[in-house]
Amino acid sequence: MIDGLLLFPLVRREDARGWFSELRRDSLLPRRTVQTNLSFSRRGVIRGLHYHERGQDDLFACLTGMARVVVLDRSSEEAFSVDIGDENPLAVYVPGRHAHGFEALTDCLFAYHVTEEYDPASPDEHTLPWDDPRVRHLWSTSSPILSERDSRAS
Repeated sequence: MIDGLLLFPLVRREDARGWFSELRRDSLLPRRTVQTNLSFSRRGVIRGLHYHERGQDDLFACLTGMARVVVLDRSSEEAFSVDIGDENPLAVYVPGRHAHGFEALTDCLFAYHVTEEYDPASPDEHTLPWDDPRVRHLWSTSSPILSERDSRAS
């Protein structure tokens, strides 16, 4: 497994009303999270690959739908992927030095708990192409929907 990558099963307690699950417990994480972001993505969207030089780590969880998380250790070139969401309730902790992204396998609502507040004046956001040869085989699509920034990654 990639150095520093952690997987946390999200235990669902269900009854006739629905279910409850603990999403984050800072005492289990290597670093405390300070900001939470949400994104909604349509099926076929890939967000990433991103990495953070100044050390922002991310805790990912797919709240509805299914997403494929892809992580690349830029030092060892080891790659990892896991599908998370409705069919596999799992949170994934990714040290920010690793390139990471996700693919919406269905329309999905995705949460990012991060260890650094976003600074628009000096963003710590760096990109690699989604189809980097070290991870290209891990995605389910060869023609994703990308943001303008991600489509310019080189």
